Amino acid sequence: MRAASGSLFGLAYGDSLGRPTEFLDYGSIVAIHGVAGPQELTGDPARVTDDTQMALAVGEALLEAHTFTPDGLEPVLRRRFVEWLKSPDNTRSPGMTCLHACVALADGLPWLEATQTRSKGCGANMRVTPVGLMPGLSEDQRAATAQLQAALTHGHPTALAASELTAYAVLFLNSGVAPADLLAALRERCAEQRTTYHHEWLGTLWRQPGVSRPQTFMAHGWDECADALDRVDRALATGQHQGDPCRATGAGWVAEEALATALYCYLISPDEPVAVLGRAATTSGDSDSIACLAGAFAGASLGMDAWPAHWQHQIEYTERLSRIGRAWD
Repeated sequence: MRAASGSLFGLAYGDSLGRPTEFLDYGSIVAIHGVAGPQELTGDPARVTDDTQMALAVGEALLEAHTFTPDGLEPVLRRRFVEWLKSPDNTRSPGMTCLHACVALADGLPWLEATQTRSKGCGANMRVTPVGLMPGLSEDQRAATAQLQAALTHGHPTALAASELTAYAVLFLNSGVAPADLLAALRERCAEQRTTYHHEWLGTLWRQPGVSRPQTFMAHGWDECADALDRVDRALATGQHQGDPCRATGAGWVAEEALATALYCYLISPDEPVAVLGRAATTSGDSDSIACLAGAFAGASLGMDAWPAHWQHQIEYTERLSRIGRAWD
C-alpha cells in the first residue's frame, strides 16, 4: 500500500495542481479547466510551492532527530526551517508569517520570541503531514511535536490545534479509520484535548494579553477548530457539492479553514483521489494549501498506487519525497 509515500506524494501533487489556481477566482479556474478542475500535472518537473518545501523540512527533521523531546527536536526543526529560508529555491511566494519567524530564528532568537503569536495562518498545518505519518511516536509525542513545529512560526492557539488535528487526520486514515468516521474521530479529539497544554514543549507561549491560564489559551484554538469541523459536517449533509468549496467551509488562508476545506474536498469522494485534487485546486481561496492537505488525506488512506504512476517521475523533489516515504512505509 505504501501509505506514507502515498500521503507525501499526494501532498506534493495537490500542491502542484493548486499552485497555478491559487490567486484565481472560481469562475476563472472553471473557464480554464472545467468544473472538475486540473487533472494533470504540468511542467517537467511539475513545480510545487513552499507548502511542499516546508513539509519536506519537517519530514527531514523528524528523520534526523535522535530524541523526541523539546530539547532534541527544536534545534533540528530550527535548522531545517532556516535552511529553507536561505535556500535559492525559496522563491514560491511564502507566507509572511513563516518568513518573519524564520528570519528571527536565523538570527538566533529563542523561538518564543521569534514566533508570530497573532498568526493562525495555514503555514503551520500545511507542513505537518510528516508528523502524522511517522511511526513509533506516543500519542503525547505526536500531539506535542505537531504543535511545536507549528509554534516555531505560528504562535496562535488555533494554529497549534489545527496542526495537531491535521496530523491526526493523516494518522487516522493511515491507521485504517474509514473516511465516513473521520469527522467524528476528529471532533472527539477536539473535545478530549480542549484544555490540554503541553507545558514542557510550549513553555510560556500561553502568556499572551487577555489570557489568564494555559487551558483558556488552548480552548480557544480547539473551539475554533471544532466549529470548522461542524461546517464540514453541515456542508456534506446537504448532498449538494457543486460550485466553490470555499463558500461552504472557508477560503483556507487561516489554519482551521484550510483543514476544513481540505476535509470537505476529500470527503465528497474519498475513493477518487484525482477528483479530490481537482476539486481542491478549483477553489477561490488558498488553493495550493487546500489541495496539498486533501492530497495528503487521500494518499494516507489509499496509498501510493492511488496516484497515476507517471506523476512520481514528474513531480519536483521526487527523491526527497521518496526518501521520507521509504523510511516510513
